Amino acid sequence: MKRRLFLQSSVAAAVSAALPVRAALAALAEVTGNVNAVTGDGAQVTLEQSAVRELADSLRGQLLLPGQEGYEVARKVLNPVIDKHPALVVRPSGAADVMNAVTFARERDLLVAVKCGGHSFSGKSTCDGGMQIDLSSFRSARVDVGSKTAYVAGGSLLGELDHEAMSHGLVTTAGTVSHTGVGGLTLGGGFGRLARKYGLALDNVTGFDLVTADGKLVHASADEHPDLYWALRGGGGNFGVVTSFEFKLHPHTRTVVGGDVVFPMKDLPGVLSFYADYVKSAPDELYLDFFCASELGEEDGICGIHACYSGPESEAEKVLAPIQKAGSVINNGIAATDYVAIQSSWDNTDPRHTASYLKSGFINEVPDKLVSLIAQNFKAFNERGTTMFFQHSGGAIGRVPSDATAFAHRKSIANLFAVVEWPLGESRESHVKYIKEYWKDFEPFTDGWYTNEVDDHAAATVNRNYQGNYERLVKVKNSYDPTNLFRLNANVEPTA
Repeated sequence: MKRRLFLQSSVAAAVSAALPVRAALAALAEVTGNVNAVTGDGAQVTLEQSAVRELADSLRGQLLLPGQEGYEVARKVLNPVIDKHPALVVRPSGAADVMNAVTFARERDLLVAVKCGGHSFSGKSTCDGGMQIDLSSFRSARVDVGSKTAYVAGGSLLGELDHEAMSHGLVTTAGTVSHTGVGGLTLGGGFGRLARKYGLALDNVTGFDLVTADGKLVHASADEHPDLYWALRGGGGNFGVVTSFEFKLHPHTRTVVGGDVVFPMKDLPGVLSFYADYVKSAPDELYLDFFCASELGEEDGICGIHACYSGPESEAEKVLAPIQKAGSVINNGIAATDYVAIQSSWDNTDPRHTASYLKSGFINEVPDKLVSLIAQNFKAFNERGTTMFFQHSGGAIGRVPSDATAFAHRKSIANLFAVVEWPLGESRESHVKYIKEYWKDFEPFTDGWYTNEVDDHAAATVNRNYQGNYERLVKVKNSYDPTNLFRLNANVEPTA
């Protein structure tokens, strides 16, 4: 099952042996001249060779320039339609490297992008002409069993957190695809198969280590920099580069019961009507996603429900059996499974070998009119793939006050997505126009959007989306990033 349904360099051995590690890495960052770059406002700037060389020398990690080994991998994100070329890429090995990179960028007012897992659909974790801070070499997860706390490095992927925590019988909410970056997921919200039971990923963060725009490393928690701690939980990448997360963990058995139940497209009205009704009374332990999709070249398509039940295994059959009565089952993949396995079950079905674009919005209910609209309007096209899906929320997510964190969308029952995909190499204009027009019928049912799927929104739109929390976010932005160094996000603009 494709993930998009649910939305879904080395040094030669001889050289390494002959040189100290620091010298070997530096050899990759040969600086042969000045570097042309752009500022956050788009102005052209020249970075002198000596300054770039000094930056390279300050790093234990790597500095990559266009044409050097590793640069092409670093600059790319998972959505292949995004094709941007940073002027320089910093791959830090720790917080000190991040501090040096941020200081360098601030002093020159460079455009800055921060990449963790590279899942940014809008491509904001890379940039043209600026500095990309690629955290892919800055990964680790450590569990303190006594305090039930996980300490996770800023560039880590969700699978690393799941693996380390579950080895001790502990969990926290960690998305639905294990190669997603912890940073982007958590700072924007952090849905997942356990979110209805334990809250969003950001609800489980007890502390952040963050490099702010002044190049300083600060700790944000309920007791230290509490204003920043509040803003980081939903405010995205607006306030700096997180180098470490502290997550509270919860005791949990390894076994959950879940998987996909797939139906023919002709059953779409009934399956969606069942879903709309069942999610109203679903227990916190039950996570349900609905999807309908036509792949490129298909004339029909499929619909279905993905489930994950994390309650007592003895209760699973009673809770999950109604799903199989929603239509004519093509395939029933629900079974008892290892939690870490179901967390990675969509990983290899997200190849991103096609171009894609999405629209999304939170919904607070699934009225009959919305069900009818989806059922009547969903069409399969040979020249493009179309997917609509719901990502389940509610439960513990909704029992947190809307102003307790910067994330305000506590009353939503689901996040609704419409995704279009097309062959790589084709012009995007007609396909993007198609899904934007298609989305217009559904947007009236939505109440804001998930910042992790943000496209290009004006400040006024971002303001409305934070639903009363924006003014407080601006105050935090003024304190920690008054020049808007970190602007490639759902941007909270500082006041002049």
